[in-house]
Amino acid sequence: MTGSSLLMRERELTEEVSLTLPDGRLNRGAIGWARQPLVDTAGIGRGRGRNKRWEYWGVVTPTHLLGLTVSHIDYAAVHELWLLERATERSWGQSATVVPPRGVRLPAVCEGGPARASAKNLALAVDEVDGGTRLRAKAPGVRVDLVAARPAGHERLAVVVPWSSRRFQYTVKDVARPVTGTIWLDDVAHEVPEGESWAVLDHGRGRWPYAVSWNWGAGSGISDGRVVGLQVGGRWTEGTGSTENAVLVDGRLHKLHGELEWDYDLAVDRPWRVSGRGLDAQFEAFYTKRSRTELGVLSSRTDQCFGHWSGSVRTGAGEMITFSGLLGWAEEVHNRW
Repeated sequence: MTGSSLLMRERELTEEVSLTLPDGRLNRGAIGWARQPLVDTAGIGRGRGRNKRWEYWGVVTPTHLLGLTVSHIDYAAVHELWLLERATERSWGQSATVVPPRGVRLPAVCEGGPARASAKNLALAVDEVDGGTRLRAKAPGVRVDLVAARPAGHERLAVVVPWSSRRFQYTVKDVARPVTGTIWLDDVAHEVPEGESWAVLDHGRGRWPYAVSWNWGAGSGISDGRVVGLQVGGRWTEGTGSTENAVLVDGRLHKLHGELEWDYDLAVDRPWRVSGRGLDAQFEAFYTKRSRTELGVLSSRTDQCFGHWSGSVRTGAGEMITFSGLLGWAEEVHNRW
């Protein structure tokens, strides 16, 4: 599978801006990308019916994989806690689809307050704390208390993707956040290995088309003594003039302008390859999480493959950076929502 090419250079936002106009439509002045979450999404509540808001945290460690989702998609609240013990491939998980949405709280802007989800057998909490973000979760057999540090000067990729004046998305993809804390499985405590564990944030606020598909890949780690974070995406941004591709090196974000080529086959056990715009990356999976949802108007199919990224990237400044052993994932998603 491949993505198309975009040749235009995307505009960098350097000042705070509102995502929406007073009537709820897209503010064209917000279209672009930024190194910090500069876009104010407080007006997204206007124009109800297609609004989607979520906080997704993916955590990867040498011993465990974890996903935490708090979301409100207008007509439902959809939450999940999932955890895998890598040595045994034993998993714990709890999900909830609450119609109409209740028991959910999301901040109006990125890092603007706590996120909460409460449903049967599931409680999730995300809080900004000094120096980072605290992630807590509880479900049958699982309890989590982690802090994803935000080092001084750490940059993240923020992008506004415009389909039209009424359909648009603001995403913040924050990779390579160092994680510490504890995971309890069946009341047994597991300390998260410091210096080898990473969190990735996907913060989303927007108004989406009903049917959409996307690829997303993220990897974090230390390679040749440097902290490297990889963020790549595709399909859902095609034709919009915006993309969500970047590499983070020692906290500094290097934007990759234009769509990338994705080459993979879920039916065949071979590495994924993502290339273009100075990037040549390979992803080798060791575990696949498959999720399927069919609830009438709401359906979702996700294949999230966990593994390691390796390759090279040439930055806009001309520096060639090689990397290997970045722990993370690559996924294919099809949604009707």
